[in-house]
Order: sequence, then structure tokens, then C-alpha cells
Amino acid sequence: MEALINYLLLFGDLNEQQKQFIISKCKIRHIKSNAYYQEAGKTPDQFAFLIDGVLRVSYYNDKGDEITKYFLDEDHFVVDLDSYNQRKPSAEYIQAITDCTYVTLSREALKELSDTIVEWMES
Repeated sequence: MEALINYLLLFGDLNEQQKQFIISKCKIRHIKSNAYYQEAGKTPDQFAFLIDGVLRVSYYNDKGDEITKYFLDEDHFVVDLDSYNQRKPSAEYIQAITDCTYVTLSREALKELSDTIVEWMES
């Protein structure tokens, strides 16, 4: 959780109570190499913050070829933002290249954080 808090502190100050509130809304998860964090056709309902490992974001083009868009490593948020915001199925796959550890924040948790920590959505 420390990695997430340190990342958030790059964008502004948080007092100890705010830090503890954020931590209380997070869940630590693990995924094995080659497993999928997200599959196309599913609507994302959470954000993840990658603490350890590497993820690959890919999609299939109209010819059926698998295209790698980019890789994500530690200290990055993981979500198909367009699909998350519009609450529509994603066209992207997010696959673990290595064993990964990440923190998740559900849609409900993010709402609670933005309702409680005024600066949250400004960051």
C-alpha cells in the first residue's frame, strides 16, 4: 500500500487520516504469469495500481491479429479508462507477463474517496 500512497503524494498532500482511509478501501491482489487481469467483452468495475510485476495490454484487430498496445510496470494504474467511465465492455485484454501484485479500488470505493477527500478528484 505504501507504493500507492507514495504515488498519490506526488500530486498533493494527504494527512494521516486520509492515508488510512485510502488504505482501508484498497484490496491487495495477486495474479500469476500469463493469467488475465481483464478480458475483452467485460466491463471494468475497478482500478488497479500495479505494485510489482509487468502487464501487457493488447487487442485483436479486424483481421484477427493480436496487437500489443503497451506494457505496464510498477507504479502505474491499470484500467481501460474509456470502458470504465462509459461502463461499457472493453475491447482490450490485460495479461500478466510476470507474477504480479496489485491494489484494487472498486467503483464504490473511488466514489467514497472522492466524496470524503475533497482533493481526491483534483489529483
